Amino acid sequence: MSETEIAPAVRFPHDGRRLVVYTIFDRRGEVEDYVLYALNALREHADRIIAVVNGVLTDTARERLAGAADEIIERDNAGFDIGAQRAALIHLGDRIAEFDEIVLTNDTWFGPVHPFAAVFERMNSRPLHFWAMTDHTAEDHNPITGNGTLPYHFQSFWIAVRREMFQTERWRRYWRELPEISTYTDAVVRHELVFHGTFTGSGFTGEAAFSSDDYDVVNASLFAPRALIEDGCPVLKRRPFFHWPPFLDRHAVIGRWALEAAAEGGYPVEIALSNLARNVAPKVLNADAGLMDVIGPDHAPYDPAAALRVVVIAHIFYDEMTEEMIERANTMPGPYDLIVTTPDAERARRIQTRIAASPGQRGAVSVRVVASNDGRDQSAFLIGCRDVLLSDDYDLVVKLHSKKTPQDGYNVGTHFREQQFLNLLHDDEHTSRVLGLFQREAGLGLAFPPMIHIGYPTLGRAWWSNKPGFERLAERLGIRVPLDDVSPLAPYGSMFFARPKALRLLVEHSWEYSDFGGAEAYHDGGLAHILERMPSYAAGELGYHSRTIVAPDYAAVSHTALDYKLDEMAGTTPGYAFEKIDRLRALGFVGTGSGKDFLRMYMRLNHMGTVHRLRRLMDPNRSPGQWIDRAARMLKKRRKNS
Repeated sequence: MSETEIAPAVRFPHDGRRLVVYTIFDRRGEVEDYVLYALNALREHADRIIAVVNGVLTDTARERLAGAADEIIERDNAGFDIGAQRAALIHLGDRIAEFDEIVLTNDTWFGPVHPFAAVFERMNSRPLHFWAMTDHTAEDHNPITGNGTLPYHFQSFWIAVRREMFQTERWRRYWRELPEISTYTDAVVRHELVFHGTFTGSGFTGEAAFSSDDYDVVNASLFAPRALIEDGCPVLKRRPFFHWPPFLDRHAVIGRWALEAAAEGGYPVEIALSNLARNVAPKVLNADAGLMDVIGPDHAPYDPAAALRVVVIAHIFYDEMTEEMIERANTMPGPYDLIVTTPDAERARRIQTRIAASPGQRGAVSVRVVASNDGRDQSAFLIGCRDVLLSDDYDLVVKLHSKKTPQDGYNVGTHFREQQFLNLLHDDEHTSRVLGLFQREAGLGLAFPPMIHIGYPTLGRAWWSNKPGFERLAERLGIRVPLDDVSPLAPYGSMFFARPKALRLLVEHSWEYSDFGGAEAYHDGGLAHILERMPSYAAGELGYHSRTIVAPDYAAVSHTALDYKLDEMAGTTPGYAFEKIDRLRALGFVGTGSGKDFLRMYMRLNHMGTVHRLRRLMDPNRSPGQWIDRAARMLKKRRKNS
């Protein structure tokens, strides 16, 4: 058929044959459960499924995928999803004529969150040449390129094309002449933004199953995910769970509500959270998916019929805190084993006496004297209790330690201790409901209080000097979860609930007390402080997500303080929060507001090109005199060469 001869749009035949081309990219070479779930659900509606893998699969992954796809194509990771689709079309050749419709889709969505049947039945009845699951409305400004307008387009994560279109020369020429795609922007600008216009402009008829216009947004898959699910859309895009949280905040996108809607539709959200935990920076995921729980009556209590084997591991340096810690541990809704670590035999004797005099429904009790207090509670946990954590004897471990923080003063130290204990082990009902979370969520790896901010300058600074060492250690341990930019999601104070399995990457490592560098090395940048920030990332690598937990009475204190502080900090910069942040990041580090700092900020904001050329000159660690000397040398060199 020539390009000028376009067959009329038709309905999908009652006995029609459908091909699904599903593109996969996994930087670990694996195939995750959410992919298999999607493919198995598509099987009912597809006569053939071709999985195109950008990259190389492990043998195990290939075997898993073979159970869900009829054919697997592994290729170099080039051209993104578009390159993979073109490779599949070339691979098919004339065999494409065996099908009445091909669906070009990929692994950027979770689903089905509702059965596919309804949307296939509806779109089957429509006389069309091609259709998409969702679309994007036109915009006066193109945010991708920064220039011109953004055209109306179909979102390329799901486009179905019927025989009357894919058998034309126009279709073949489109793929033959598709420009090189080497970046994500290329994929959007050179394919997604032009595909719909190219074919409708040639006379073909296309339609979106779910139009963004119906939701009064430009991009319903990003800005209205819950509404889409409620209207029967079978797919939930992954982007709302890894996009920049302040931008989603601007548009009131509540990822938690979308996940709840998916769960109500029957989707096993634990496989989505497992994928996200492995591939999204934990603090971003915590914000986007709303993974903080204010533990209250809406949380079901612990079910004794599905009992968890619990061990409390407490490092006690201040033995006068023993009774307080035992009282907290006794809020457990059932028997628990207790292991106490301490630095010396005399403390151990006093602790044993105090425990013996304390009531409670404890099981086995053990007080261990660790070989060294270097690393404090971190080394006591990972070295002194390594055998316990690797034993498979327990489903849950509660890590505690006798926290006083005397160096920060009475008020600050007392608040930090209470912030930990109140949110972890507030009372019987609270602790019961926390354990209930672990009973209901098999993929929940850790639960711990939110980042401390009252009494400490952690906001915007919680990595401190630990990030470089964290990156090196993560590489050694095989942790490939993306790192958060400003502050990590971490159990500050180093107390938490955890599944021992979620901590395996940390526990299996053969730590030595000497690794911690002695008592004088207990500071930012030292191993103990690095490890304090690592549990969520280590758990995420294994597919376990983390939740922050807070008691209602502490939430009232924390939220009001946080609300006021952010309000004050935002008062001098106009716009929405994401615009304020963009502006401040463009300025760079404010420092003390000295003349040198203001000059650096002015140059970054107004002459960034010059800053790049003079990066060494603009080093904030240089004195003004060094700047002048450096500038003079550069000018002298230029004159000499001119």
